[in-house]
Amino acid sequence: MREVAVIGIGQTPVSEHWEKSLRELAGEAVFAAMIDGHRESVDGLFVGNMLSGSLIRQENLGAMIADWVGLRHTEAVKVEAACGSGAAALRAAILAVASGAMDSAIAVGVEKMTETKGVETTAALAAAADADYEAAQGLSFVAINALIMQRYLYEYGWKHTDFAPFSINSHANAVHNPYARLQEPISERSYQKARMIASPINLLDASPIADGAAAVLITPAGDLRRNGRPLIQIAASASATDTLAVHDRPDPLWLTAAEKSVKKAYAQAGVEPQDIDFFELHDAFSIMAALSLEACGFAERGQAPRLAQENQISLHGRIPICTMGGLKARGHPVGATGLYQVVEVVQQLRGEAGANQVDGAKIGMAQNIGGSGATVFTHILRVM
Repeated sequence: MREVAVIGIGQTPVSEHWEKSLRELAGEAVFAAMIDGHRESVDGLFVGNMLSGSLIRQENLGAMIADWVGLRHTEAVKVEAACGSGAAALRAAILAVASGAMDSAIAVGVEKMTETKGVETTAALAAAADADYEAAQGLSFVAINALIMQRYLYEYGWKHTDFAPFSINSHANAVHNPYARLQEPISERSYQKARMIASPINLLDASPIADGAAAVLITPAGDLRRNGRPLIQIAASASATDTLAVHDRPDPLWLTAAEKSVKKAYAQAGVEPQDIDFFELHDAFSIMAALSLEACGFAERGQAPRLAQENQISLHGRIPICTMGGLKARGHPVGATGLYQVVEVVQQLRGEAGANQVDGAKIGMAQNIGGSGATVFTHILRVM
């Protein structure tokens, strides 16, 4: 297998894009990545998306977006893995280029979530849960995560307010991210006073839905020459699954798919948790931030909130997370999220993160989760 590198990145602001269609959003991200990578064509286009069929009644996104961006006749497909669709599309692109089947590929994640009624969007998102045994019983994704968080608080003795630093950190980082949806800081007081959604999850525990698109252009690393900026290698790409329904897992407080995915990624990259300079994790809800840190080896079981309380997850901490705002404050356009994460990793490794720059960052990790931990993708990138 050939080594693969990122040569171009692109993203749109995460927002409510009433004036733009799904194809226009995807096109903006693709064009930005191709301009950044100095390419006019690619061999393949992989589209990460979860909700186009249910919310905007449009499928066959590969052909639609390829045509829109001037890549007509190029091989193009949609890839779906719930909220992990963006990273799934990137992994498909990586496998195509690494295997030699393609010499260049773009992965673009795109989602339009804000033009339908809230009840419709919530119902569509619930399709990533077990339709028979979770969704049919009235469980939304907020409710499923609330049950997990209730159990975590009971099992390990934490209080709900102990999770405030996760959200505070994400919002503090989003202030300096022009692409983030929620570019304002929050305080512990505002966290405590936030409206409850599904106890114990309140409004400031949950990421906002949004519209947006992000894209990554990749080629074989051996074909590249330095052009004045760092070359970014994809050192690892790994995936694993778990049961679709949370109640089918022996331990609902352990993200087994995250653990297995990250262990494969560590082995591929030849690194350990202590070698990771920053981590773009999937903080769709604050409880998921804690479970991800534990599954990936950054905290002992039940102790992730301590990392946050001790400020070890900040930009200057031991393991910075959500360095551009994460899902919580950048926003969570589900099919695009995994590619926003990787775009942000590349920004950090290139030294292009501005006020959010992690000093000396050489190795970054992104982890994208589909469902309530059912499908997990882990990517590790490093400066070559």
